[in-house]
Amino acid sequence: MLNNKAQKIIDNKLKELSKSKFRSSFHLHKKEIDYINNKGMDIIKEHAYDFINKNLAPSFIPNDGSQTPTHNHPVFIARHATATCCRGCLEKWHHIKKGIELTNTEKNYVVALIMEWIKREYEKTK
Repeated sequence: MLNNKAQKIIDNKLKELSKSKFRSSFHLHKKEIDYINNKGMDIIKEHAYDFINKNLAPSFIPNDGSQTPTHNHPVFIARHATATCCRGCLEKWHHIKKGIELTNTEKNYVVALIMEWIKREYEKTK
């Protein structure tokens, strides 16, 4: 659960991202909704941390800009929708510098943003 300040930051960033034609073109589909129903949000959040730790948090990513698929997992889709797909997008949209390993605070922010986007998309299906 996010505190009020953190929730406001996430809400404002999602609002900003929704104005981008590209970022707003991403949505969860039946396959991803079924996956969430099968695994549960806690497992999806674990996956988000795992993906972020492996291919966004390091200071150098050999295939930066092409490491995140655009389908087959709710977190992959959310990363594109939230501009957390690569270090270039993270720097452009979130002002988190490339070339420096993400801090725990930055990782928590990225995962909170991803999970909020997934939650909102998921709730649209109910």
